[in-house]
Amino acid sequence: MNKKISLGATITLMIMAAAVTFSITMIYYMDVFNGKVYNLKERETMYSKLSELDRIIRANYINDIDEDALNEALADGYVFGSGDKYARYFTPEEYEAYMIDLEGRVVGIGVSAEMDPSGYILIREVYEESPAAIVGLQAGDLIVKVDELDVNAETYDQAAQAIRGEEGSKVNITYRRESEDTTIEVTRRKVDIPTVFSRMIAGNVGYVQVTEFNDSTATQFSNQVDTLIGQGAQALIFDMRNNGGGTLTSVTRMLDKLLPEGDIVSAVYKDGTVDVLAKSDEGEINLPMVVLTNNRTASAAELFTQALRDYNKAKSVGTTTYGKGTMQTVKKLNDGSAVNVTVARYLPPSGISYDGEGIKPDYEVELTADMEDNLANLDETTDPQLRKALEVVTSSLRGEGIEPSGSNVTSLPLDEESVASSEDSQESSQAESEWENEESEDEEDEDEENSAA
Repeated sequence: MNKKISLGATITLMIMAAAVTFSITMIYYMDVFNGKVYNLKERETMYSKLSELDRIIRANYINDIDEDALNEALADGYVFGSGDKYARYFTPEEYEAYMIDLEGRVVGIGVSAEMDPSGYILIREVYEESPAAIVGLQAGDLIVKVDELDVNAETYDQAAQAIRGEEGSKVNITYRRESEDTTIEVTRRKVDIPTVFSRMIAGNVGYVQVTEFNDSTATQFSNQVDTLIGQGAQALIFDMRNNGGGTLTSVTRMLDKLLPEGDIVSAVYKDGTVDVLAKSDEGEINLPMVVLTNNRTASAAELFTQALRDYNKAKSVGTTTYGKGTMQTVKKLNDGSAVNVTVARYLPPSGISYDGEGIKPDYEVELTADMEDNLANLDETTDPQLRKALEVVTSSLRGEGIEPSGSNVTSLPLDEESVASSEDSQESSQAESEWENEESEDEEDEDEENSAA
């Protein structure tokens, strides 16, 4: 028999439900309120101390205060004090230069340069098909005058900046070669900074070195990989040593070319939200691959390495990577300045972060200190890590019934003192490694010493 609930009982139940809902809501908002009050108290303490410092300095300092410099220092100090090791404050000028660097392009004559001990501008590299290359400038030339500005240690920065300018404008460059000075007129234009370098080694193996990841890197990479395959490359070795990272867009575009369909990278944000940031399509390259790494392989270079390993597309050779698996985002401020702040932790396809630990290679091969310092001067005959990489891809080719075409591939003896190979690391899962995005501190210091024009 059906029983009817009385009106009074119904009202009582509704009141109880409302009370429970109200209590839960109040508890939630009390927690939120207490958190805000706590933050307000922290901020009040901070502002109070800053106000006290400001009052003391202004009352006692004998010289005038540069208000602009003070504000920049306060902003820089706040970012540094936040504890975010990858955060950085940019002045308006620094922000503009930073964004240009990310593009991987510069409007100038197309050279990479540094200060010579004499104070002159020493050309380290002339970019292919650049205005500098067209007029015959060469690596090793010394720029001693830019228009009417004599170059020396005091005017170096000004002169380096003067080489840049608006696209289509002209600049007079006086350079010294073998004690003879020559003045030429160069027309500035937009030039892609080379970040990908490739060649065929050991007959049928394509070697690709990537020095950083900027907006022009992906196109360079795709073109050069296609060229190597067109030349008969049957295996690929990617050199990510000393690569401090760069933009996420560039590395995911490069991985899309190599990987099968699937996730490339995800991000975990402060509130625990997980977003897939990039996916690869169905197209892939099916060749044996190896990635070379060292302790300066960081950020995007680590994602590149781990993603290939997670899809069983490549093995890695070298030493454990830097271990930067976080994402930074640049937020522009009202006055044109900006702050680069860490907003998420990256996850490679395996879903396991390697931030703070780095990626242990499948084949651990160490170099001597002298070899590390002269890495740019080593090749497949003198570089134990590259030789081991060749051994790995050669073995894969033979497993597919392909005999390496290079005469020296079968005779690559490894110096036992320089190589430490571990069977455990060969069998280890890619999921034991960790990641991410922008430059290692050592490379930041090096970048500050060099400039592109």
